Amino acid sequence: MPELPDAVVYVEALERHVVGHRLEKIRLTSPFLLRSFRPPIESAEGRTVTAARRLGKRIVLALEGDLFLVFHLMIAGRLRWRAPGARPPGRIALALLDFPHGTLLVTEASKKKRASLHLVAGEAALAEHDPGGLEVFDAGVEAFRQALAARNHTIKRALTDPHILSGIGNAYSDEILHRARMSPFKQTRKLADEELARLFDAVREVLAEWTERGRQEVGDGFPEKVTAFREGMAVHGRFRKPCPVCGTAVQRIAYADSEANYCPTCQTGGRLLADRALSQLLGKDWPKTLEELEERKSR
Repeated sequence: MPELPDAVVYVEALERHVVGHRLEKIRLTSPFLLRSFRPPIESAEGRTVTAARRLGKRIVLALEGDLFLVFHLMIAGRLRWRAPGARPPGRIALALLDFPHGTLLVTEASKKKRASLHLVAGEAALAEHDPGGLEVFDAGVEAFRQALAARNHTIKRALTDPHILSGIGNAYSDEILHRARMSPFKQTRKLADEELARLFDAVREVLAEWTERGRQEVGDGFPEKVTAFREGMAVHGRFRKPCPVCGTAVQRIAYADSEANYCPTCQTGGRLLADRALSQLLGKDWPKTLEELEERKSR
């Protein structure tokens, strides 16, 4: 799912490509994308795009007349820029927004059609699509503390909850926790002051660094390689590969419908976190430390 760094780069590309231009036509190629009916989607046609903005992980195109197109790309949705009058590229195409000088293409490379598009009228209606999470670049450490302390969650869950923090998902939460040298399962209400400050700094550093990397990759163009698995990441998508800090093999745990990637040496004091499925299967045989894991492998 495009997270804050990706969404920011998308918004900046949209500012360059479509803001100030007239949206001539919207061609919907999937019946699953459009999730609103009032106002009708046709009422967006013929209007000029006045702004592009990010709303959590959502991307918004503001149109003259106080209308807003709200895109939620979910896991596999992407935006692409193509030549005027472009044809839909097969089954992955969800919609094409035609401008005089080009076409904004919405795709989803998944059989599960989760991406959505809403057309809403007025700022109040737009605000209903905002999960309300804290924008970390607009807040200080005290506001960050209060947001995390509102509910007692694991840090991993708190980082990825859009009602707590804005724009962070599975990929960058892994990177943030590695930077902060913290276990994904540490409880938010058990964070010491130094730990909370370290986590706050890590959130801002990681998101800023990856936003800048995205800008450098895209330049004046349009993002084409938005992915949750990026070259240069420390732990996310790097299961069994060496941690760039200490060389320990990165570990992975699966839970619910998500996963967490972490370095046992940097984040958990050498302790292996219990994968729910495997620990239930192995029971008492589940290795608790890296040493036990390596010993099992050598048998």
